[in-house]
Amino acid sequence: MLYARFANRLERIVRLDVSAPDAVIEDACQFAWSRLATDPGRVRSECVLSWLAKTAVHEAIKLLRRANRDLSLELAAQETPGILSTATTAGPEELFEHRERLDAIGTLPERQQQMLWLQGIGLTYNDIATTTGCTNRTVERQLLRAKRTLRSGA
Repeated sequence: MLYARFANRLERIVRLDVSAPDAVIEDACQFAWSRLATDPGRVRSECVLSWLAKTAVHEAIKLLRRANRDLSLELAAQETPGILSTATTAGPEELFEHRERLDAIGTLPERQQQMLWLQGIGLTYNDIATTTGCTNRTVERQLLRAKRTLRSGA
């Protein structure tokens, strides 16, 4: 059986090539094994260990990059003390109002909705114009119409 024959060696090879936590190494090795299991004909029998090692090393590197890109909430709180205290918990009435506003946005024409959402995530009029392929004047008019409609309650 291949797994019994190569599992420990594969893990040692990946540990030598990649400096990573045990969980990342194990996940990368399991990924390689699963790829081999789904298509056993893809690799010649004399190349199995090298193929597994190469696949697992690539996966471990990919997992490390992904982990470095995603900042956990706990790390953010450690790096910036007090960041969580700025978050507020809305009460039921406030949540209901937010839900009504979101529902009202859903009644607007799609173009106006898109521009409102883009503005809501922090894009400027220029950014919205570039993203949507419109002019700044069109963005301004569409946002004005959308806001006027939302204020009127229609």
